[in-house]
Amino acid sequence: MTAKKNEFVTYKQAGVDIDAGDTMVDNIKHLCARTYSPRVLGKYGAFAGLFRLDFNEKLFARNYKEPVLIACTDGVGTKIKIAAQMKKYDTVGIDLVAMNVNDLIVQGGEPLFFLDYLAVHKLDPEITTAMVKGISDGCLQAGAALLGGETAEMPSVYAPGEFDMAGFAVGVVERGHMLDSASVRPGDSIIGLASSGVHSNGYALARKICFDKLGLSPNDQIPEFGRTLGEELLEPTRIYVKSVLGLLKQYKVKRVVKAMSHITGSGLPGNLPRVLPDGMIAKIKRDSWPIPPIFQFLAKHGPVEPVEMLNVFNMGIGYVIVVGPAFTRAVMAHLRALGEKPFFLGKVKKAAGESRIEWA
Repeated sequence: MTAKKNEFVTYKQAGVDIDAGDTMVDNIKHLCARTYSPRVLGKYGAFAGLFRLDFNEKLFARNYKEPVLIACTDGVGTKIKIAAQMKKYDTVGIDLVAMNVNDLIVQGGEPLFFLDYLAVHKLDPEITTAMVKGISDGCLQAGAALLGGETAEMPSVYAPGEFDMAGFAVGVVERGHMLDSASVRPGDSIIGLASSGVHSNGYALARKICFDKLGLSPNDQIPEFGRTLGEELLEPTRIYVKSVLGLLKQYKVKRVVKAMSHITGSGLPGNLPRVLPDGMIAKIKRDSWPIPPIFQFLAKHGPVEPVEMLNVFNMGIGYVIVVGPAFTRAVMAHLRALGEKPFFLGKVKKAAGESRIEWA
């Protein structure tokens, strides 16, 4: 559009609607505020969020002698394309939080606060509010404050209907309670926690099989799932924070939990060895947990080789905990009481070659 002579050009004409941004900010105030604890200082809408780390007041139950901050960042990947196809935006925010906080707790820390970055073609206050609603829901599950964020309207970068999201989590761990795998020994037990589905990794392959090869629509009913394909693929990533922290709280003195791993991209083979000391491997029993229908579906219709499936997807195990063998049953019972589905996957053993996982 060419402006007439002496006619003022506006930001809105360039594709950015400030009024829509202001409306969105008003809409999400309560979604942020509901995640706040007394540790959050200052008012909503400031240039930066304030979070109090240490306290003397009786109001706060926990002080840290040697606090170590933990920080991480991640996104949701191409799962957002399915959300856009289905015009369902209120669950991928949970995935965004999960991908960050599940990483953060691996070293024994607790999430403190979360920030988000949303990038869109055109700011629609209703859609953006739905995205933040998911993020807020995820923060409530993780016990983290949604301290702030940024929404960027970039019509020259993103096509209509496209968007992207990234998240940033900050947590804290007592230095003396950090998990670094140094205490892992041969014979230690490997316990897996059930995933809620595909979580947020491997969607490029899943989309290629489902949409490109099979020609399916997200709205197609799939008998194996008991719901639509889109509903199955949009199932939010499970957040393990409260269960893991509850387990760690149960064993404050004894070093029962020795290492943990968040099973994301590269699956069990790519993530479990990251928390094992040099010279040790994980011996895993393939049939020690049930493979969810979504992974059986993808393997069959790809078809995809078993090794490739294990290297791409979580295959039903979203988180792994390594514990001393004497505490295996007690830990699994406690995890069940916390609402998890734990599986005994195998044991740590001395390495006999270059492989980091041995399948039995």
